[in-house]
Parts: sequence; structure tokens; C-alpha cells
Amino acid sequence: MIKARLFFTSALAFAGASLLAACEAPQAAPASVEEAAPTPPAETSASAQAAEPAALISRELIFGNPTYASVQISPSGDMISWLAPLDGVMNIHVAPSDDVAAARAVTNDAGRGIRGYGWTPGEDRLIYIQDRGGDENFLLYGVDPATGEESEYTPFENTRVWILASDDDRPGEMIIGLNNRDPRWHDAYRLNLETGDLELIYENTDEIGGYSFDNDLNLRFGERTTPEGGVVYYRFNGVDAETRWEEFLSVPPEDLYTTGLAGFSEDNQTLYLRYSLGRDTAALAARDLETGEQTILAADERADIGGTWRDPETGEPDVYAVNYARTELNALTADGEAILAALDAQFDGDVSLVSRTDDDQRWIVLNSTSDSVPTYWIWDRASGEFTELFSTRPALADATLAKMHPEVIAARDGLELVSYLTLPVGSDVDGDGRPEAPVPMMLWVHGGPWARDTYGYDSAAQWLANRGYAVLQVNFRGSTGFGKSFTNAGDLEWGEAMHDDLIDAVEWAVAEGITEADTVAIGGGSYGGYATLAGLAFTPEVFACGVDIVGPSNLVTLLESIPPYWESFRRVLEQRVGDPNTEEGLALLRERSPLNSVENIQRPLLIGQGANDPRVKQAESDQIVEAMQANNIPVTYVLFPDEGHGFARPENRLAFFGVSEGFLAECLGGRVEPLVGEELVGSSMTVPVGAEYVTGLSAVLEGFTPEERG
Repeated sequence: MIKARLFFTSALAFAGASLLAACEAPQAAPASVEEAAPTPPAETSASAQAAEPAALISRELIFGNPTYASVQISPSGDMISWLAPLDGVMNIHVAPSDDVAAARAVTNDAGRGIRGYGWTPGEDRLIYIQDRGGDENFLLYGVDPATGEESEYTPFENTRVWILASDDDRPGEMIIGLNNRDPRWHDAYRLNLETGDLELIYENTDEIGGYSFDNDLNLRFGERTTPEGGVVYYRFNGVDAETRWEEFLSVPPEDLYTTGLAGFSEDNQTLYLRYSLGRDTAALAARDLETGEQTILAADERADIGGTWRDPETGEPDVYAVNYARTELNALTADGEAILAALDAQFDGDVSLVSRTDDDQRWIVLNSTSDSVPTYWIWDRASGEFTELFSTRPALADATLAKMHPEVIAARDGLELVSYLTLPVGSDVDGDGRPEAPVPMMLWVHGGPWARDTYGYDSAAQWLANRGYAVLQVNFRGSTGFGKSFTNAGDLEWGEAMHDDLIDAVEWAVAEGITEADTVAIGGGSYGGYATLAGLAFTPEVFACGVDIVGPSNLVTLLESIPPYWESFRRVLEQRVGDPNTEEGLALLRERSPLNSVENIQRPLLIGQGANDPRVKQAESDQIVEAMQANNIPVTYVLFPDEGHGFARPENRLAFFGVSEGFLAECLGGRVEPLVGEELVGSSMTVPVGAEYVTGLSAVLEGFTPEERG
């Protein structure tokens, strides 16, 4: 139901390391690049120029607020909106679409900044979501872009709102879910955006984990997780029907991540699905809801079908995406062919559709390559004219950024691991994707783990490569996007086969001459943080050091403390990570918990944690820090009292990555932009343990008091 679902864009989309740079976008600075090496004279040969290291790029330009993010066009096309800093905090700005210089801020958030917002279909009204201190209890707010008048639509405590549906034929209303009655389950409400009135549509006493509404905003389907970790989709027959929910589609556990409902045609007669029953990768399917006949519209044997671009009048898919090593766009209709031909003629690199007007005549598209910051364009489809709007980070326009190289690495059992290698500028003179001499390497592990790394501009990769490190990002088994057998190969393999894939990738990098065996670090956030702890605890001699960001240390306590609104997901976690309800499952969870092998850790560890994290509680970091101290193992612990699952505030990101940079320089010998006290202004960072293990950190903390930081 692409047309009927309100699409919230977020600066997260361009961060690459999403939870690390919770808002991708930095401030423009007078000096955008610090010169670390002289610029070669004009007559220097191309190969000699390539051998020069890139100038040291300021952390603020990589991890600070973007100049522009989440650019959208209003349904009428009269206005353009984006997120940009206002007094250092990300807020919504709007401008007439024919006069972007007349922009003004229409929100005035002074805290964590706005990270997700959107135009409501059918009218020029803005809504946004916001939580408090990273607790992920997102509430819904509205703002009139003409007057700046704000509305608080969900004035509740301990509530997490879901945006369920809206449609341009029904302006002024939308469907939302609220869990203020029972924190485990969301009830469905119709929201009047004019008055703020909420009308209960469905009280969720049946433990429905998700809803599907059609283009008339009628509830059509609901889903429940099965005890085995699959899901059943039910057709909704009405609140007063003798049988409220009638089984429609049963999805076994092995197809959970590759099969699901994907919206309706405009007449609500055709249901689109991602579908893998009877095949490995997710296909795009269409089912006639009257006859039950189902047709496969598109499929790829290498990877799952991803998103689609649909005709707003019919709801029919024009274009679909598939991403194996790179995203490929494919046409399904004549209009789709014309769209892709126009975009191919205009752009190099990857192009994505971000926003479009209700009449479909003007699009906002995003163009990016791995070694340039993403740029927003407006496309007038009637005239065929493309107009450049904004680069997300204009101050990086003249910086020399590193290229990302797709690689396919064979795991020890032959599984193909699609991976991405980013090399320091100047290390690969002949451009073959291999450095002329081995360089230190960071194995940067994605979170999820049911997610994936992708090709493109990546903040963390650019930062690390600029400091002199090769960066290897591996889609280990359990990652999504490569078919169900690849994802399911990670079941019950946390710290085992999933970790073996990472070790195999390190050995590949050493064999390829990219790095040497004693100059490899590991880092990442969430599952990537777990992988870091597992790497140091289970394979203590492989990694020179590790950077763990909000990673769980004890899988038993992780599962015991999941947020209540994850209740529908609980059985999936237990079936895929380990079942604490059985003796065998509990033993597995204990065995795979790095906390229980902490005495094996030999190498330096840096931990970053948000005190308000609802997914990976602070206790996950506290307990491994305490265990390391009890075993006299050095550890540096960085704690942010106003953050959650990642670091949303730029002051905190800059502080943490400043500490990380000094930590890695001591471990691997890379380049460093020294952390200075002024960088801590506005940050809540505390270092309860181990400041002495990072050169200069204690002095910075002692010489710049919390009162001075503000």
C-alpha cells in the first residue's frame, strides 16, 4: 500500500553506520579540510598524486549535523522541506519550491533534534515523531508550515506510536497505532489531523502484531507470530463478525524475512507481496483478492526483490529494485522504462526516489556514489528538466573521499559473503582494489543482525579510511537480502558460524595483502557490538582491539529485557538466537555470551553505551565492564546519560568518535585529529572507567569540567 502509507524519511538513511550517526548531516565549517599533507603540484603524475594521503578530514564534517537531510516535496508541489540545523539541533525547514533561498524553520526543537518527518498525503501538512532521550517511545506531532503552529497528537506517557496508513484521497486523516492501553500491543486509531480527535478502530485484545490497511483506510489484514517463529496473516472480517480473523496466509519460520504483504493496487483488488514460498529469494508477487490467483511479477536468483516505485493512479509497480552487490533498478512497465532511461541519462552512481507530488509530475531524487556525498535533485517530469538542490554535506564537496569496492568472499563452507572494502586514499596506486602494501584494517560489523551492509557513501567507512585504515564490511550469514537460506543459516549461530564468517573474511584480507594478521581491529554497533565482544572473548588473538557500541554481552539478560512492544517478536528472537525456556537453549545462550568468557579477553576494548537504550540495556555494558575490572583486564567505558540505542546528538557522536580515534591510533597506529576540550561542549559524555587507557583523554576530561561543557 505504497500510496496509502505515509513515508517518513530520516537522516538515518544516509549515515551508512545508521545507529552510529543517528542523524546524517554536518555543519558547514569555514575550514572544511585540515591539510595533513601538501597538495601535489599540477604537473605531478596521476600515479604520484594517487600515492599522496588524503587531507585529514575533520570529524565534525563527517559526524556532525548535515547541512541538509531528508529533502521532500509537498503533495501540491508548492513547498520543499528538509532537516537542517537550527542552533545546532536538527529541525524542519520549508521553502517555496521556486525559491529555496526563502527557507525558514517551522520547528524549534532544542534537544535531540527531529529525525523522522513527512508530509501528509493530500494536503500540505507536516508531521514528525520524537522520543525522549533515546527511549524510543516515539510520539506524534504536527506543524502547519504556513503558520508554524504545532500540534501534539499523542500526549501520552510511555507510549510508542506506529504510523499505519494515510491516503491522498482522504486528506486530514490517518491511521495510527498506540500501545498506551497495553505496552505490548498497539490498538488502531483514526486520527483527525484538523482537530486531533482519536477514534478507536480496533482494540487489540487478539494480540495482533501488525496491521495492513487498504487505500480506503479500511483494516484488511493482521498478523500474529507463531510459537515456531513464523507468522500467520489473517483477513479481517470486522469487529462484530462471528469470526473476526480468518487465516489468509501462513508463513513458516524459514520464510519470515522473505515473505510478507506489500500493499494494494489503487482499486484494492490486487494485493502485492514479497513471496518466497517454494523458492529461495523473495519475489514480487500480485494476488487477485477475488479469485485468489497469484502471479510472480519479478524475481532474481541472487537476491531478494527490494522496494518498488508504483504508479500513484493504479498502484501498479513500474520499477523494482534488487540488491546483490549493488542496487539495480529494473522496469516492469513502459512508463518504468521511460523513467529509468531518463535517470540513466542524467546520473552516474545510484539513484533513489525520495518524494513526489500527488500529481506525480515532480520528483525529489537522491544521487550518490561511494566516494561523494549524496545530492538531492528535483526532476520536472513534464519538461524533463533536472535541477540540483542540495548536497547533504557541501563542506565535503572538495574533500578526497575513498572508494568502496564490492567483494564476494567465500566462507569456509562455500557460502558467498557479499562484502565491501574501502581503502585509504593513496594506498591503491593502480586502482585494482588492493593496497600497494598492507595497511591496518577495521572489520566493521553491521547491526541487526537481520539487516545488511550496502554499497554507497558510508560515514564510518570514510572516517576510518581517512585515518589510514582499510575498512571491511561483511554480510555474514544471517544478514537479509540474499534469500532465505542465507538468512536462516544464521539461526542459533550467534558467536559460532556467524562469527566464523567474520574470521574467514579477516583471513581473506590477510591472504589478499590488504592487511597483516596483527593489525586488524573489530568494531560495530548493536549486533556489531556483540560481534566485537565475541571477537575479543572467543577469538582473543585475532583482533588487536575492539570498539563495541551498545552491544549485548549476555544473551540471557538481553532476551529477558526486551522492550514490551517487541512481544510479538519474542518467539522469533528465541527461535533464532536461543530459547531460554529450554535447558538446551539456555545452555546455548550462556555459551554464546561473551560475558561468560570475559577472562579470555587479551586486547584493548572501548565500549560506548546510551543509558536510555531500551533494546540493549545499560546493564549489558555495565556487567562486562565490571567483569573485566574484576579480572584486571583494561577497558574504557564511555557512557551517555541522554542517549539510547546509538548516539543521536551530534555533540555526543563527536565526543565518542574523538575517543575512538585516539583509541584506534594507539592500537593500530592510524592518523588522529586530537580530541580537545572544546569538542565536548554540549556533550553529556562520561567515562566511568578506563580514561587512562586513551592518551590525553584524562587530561581533556579533567581540564574541561561538566559545567564548562554546558
